[in-house]
Amino acid sequence: MKLVSELKKKIISDLQYLGIADGDILMVHSSFRSLGKYELNPEIIISAFLDTIGKKGTLLMPALSYEQNPKDVHITSDTPSNVGALPEYFRLRNGTIRSVHPTHSVCGVGPAVKELFSEHQNDSTPCGQFSPFNKILNIDAKIVMLGCTLMPNTTMHAIEELIGPPYLFGDFRDYKITTYDGEKYTKKYRTHGFKGYNQMYDRIKSSYFPKELYSSGYVLDAKTYVINAKILKSAVLSKLKEDILFFVEPKSDS
Repeated sequence: MKLVSELKKKIISDLQYLGIADGDILMVHSSFRSLGKYELNPEIIISAFLDTIGKKGTLLMPALSYEQNPKDVHITSDTPSNVGALPEYFRLRNGTIRSVHPTHSVCGVGPAVKELFSEHQNDSTPCGQFSPFNKILNIDAKIVMLGCTLMPNTTMHAIEELIGPPYLFGDFRDYKITTYDGEKYTKKYRTHGFKGYNQMYDRIKSSYFPKELYSSGYVLDAKTYVINAKILKSAVLSKLKEDILFFVEPKSDS
């Protein structure tokens, strides 16, 4: 127990050093394995985040399910996510709420969840105007990339959707959805495409972007970035208007 307690204290200290504080709203992407060879379990990580942000804070994690067969997708507590061990544990954790979306749902705990999730079912794209990924861009929120590099930052898609670059969208698909109230319906969504392109979201480290955009350091052994969501929106929109293909590069085999 002492080892667990000391590890949790170290995680909290590392998060605070990166600027995460009481009352923060966090969207956390993660690689559990990157934290290192410690006696860890997902609850230690989740509870460390929750203790750091306190009761006034809100913890969000993607619960993406885009790998599911569209004919079989039902948004219920039984629909697994496909983005790693930590968000999947968080999805199943007591008290966690999940937004309604067949491919790009978000799980969360905290006072901001109700407002951030309340309209997500109205979207018809992965990261549209009602998505939590879009909504956090307009509030004082932070995006945490815990040991997973800057590449899988889903919030970047929400910014891209505001511009509509030529690589972004794919085909339309019908998804079957079951709400938490038991309502069942089928809805058409436009998917993301990226045909012929690789995403290059680590380019926010370019000297073009303001230093205030993110901080970086370590949480245990995991290289971690903490991104200011409002600054990200402003800086990325500006760059996309200047160079619409800045955050992608053509695949070598395309």
